This record gives sequence, C-alpha cells and structure tokens, in this order.
Amino acid sequence: MTRIVLVRHGETVWHSENRYAGSTDVSLTPKGMRQAEELAIWARHAGISAVWSSTLSRARITAQPAADALNLPLQVDKRLVELDFGRGEGLTDAEMEAQFPAERAAFKHDPVIHHLPGGEDPVQAAQRATTALVDIAAASPEGRILVVAHNTLIRLVLCKMLEIPLSRYRTVFPQLMNGTLTELSLSAPPLVNAALLSFNAPLSATE
Repeated sequence: MTRIVLVRHGETVWHSENRYAGSTDVSLTPKGMRQAEELAIWARHAGISAVWSSTLSRARITAQPAADALNLPLQVDKRLVELDFGRGEGLTDAEMEAQFPAERAAFKHDPVIHHLPGGEDPVQAAQRATTALVDIAAASPEGRILVVAHNTLIRLVLCKMLEIPLSRYRTVFPQLMNGTLTELSLSAPPLVNAALLSFNAPLSATE
C-alpha cells in the first residue's frame, strides 16, 4: 500500500482575483513562498520517501523546499500539470460570463461535458494524472509520497480514483486550499484501489 499526499501549490499572483490559472505559468506570491516553506517544515517529520511535482513553476517552487529539507531529488512529471482552460485562461468568472456567457453557463451545469471553450478535456486530464500517480506509487511501494499539483487536476483525480462522476468535481470537492494536504492510499497494480484518508487538511492538523 502506497500513501500519496496531494498538495495544491502555494498562492499565486492570480489568486486574489480568482483568475483561472491552467497551463499559464503564474508566479507565487510572498504568501505562496511562505506556504512552500511551511510544507517543508511539515515534510521533515512526515515520513516522506519521494517528492514529485508538475512541471509548472508554481508547483516546482512549492515542492522544492520540501525536497531540499529531506535531501531528496525533486522529480517532475508533465502529466501532473493543470488543465489548459482555453479561452478561460487568466479570466475571472465575471469576465468569462461577459465574453462567452452561453459556454460559461453550460460549464457551470456540467464542467466535463461542457468544459471551457478551447480547453483540455477533463476526462483526458483525469486519465493522464491518474496514470501518473499509479506509476509514481508503483515506483515507491509502501512509501509515503508528496505530490504537488493543481486545484482542478487534484479534484478530478479524486473523483476518478474514488469512482465519483467527474462532472461532480466542483460540487463534491468545492474548495481546495493552497498548501493543504489531501492523502490517498493506493493498492499495488494491477488492481489499484484508492481510499481517501484526508482532504484539505491544514498542515498544523496533520502528522
């Protein structure tokens, strides 16, 4: 059994305006940098055996202090990157409703069937990320692995692994805070079963 601790990267410069940051490489704020350091402090005593992140800088920079604290290499996987939100990249909810109101309304009704125009299919994103986590777990059986990734991607992965309809990711998991811990246990392939051990847990409340 492998345990995977999923962490949403630290706060970014688009966070305060709630702009959609998908494939765009957005910088961390000073608060986001502090969250990375807090994650490193937590990781020192958490029994972490490997540290992974997506290739986007906001995830890598969040994960690097933890890897350094543990004297482990930071390993990256492009399959862990956030969805490309197409025409929604960099926009707020209000701006999307003004620029493409019909598509935005359809997205709010079913964000998978009617994903944002020009954006990545969430079904494909969930598949690539789930495959990445299974591969990562297989490389560290019985380990506890830290994986720094992204808001929508993590919620889609949780739905896929827990057999929840993907279209419900925004309602079943309505909010994933920056720098919090979400932990899964995964059984070894070929029969991979997932169990949710914690969700959105603050660092101070998780051992």
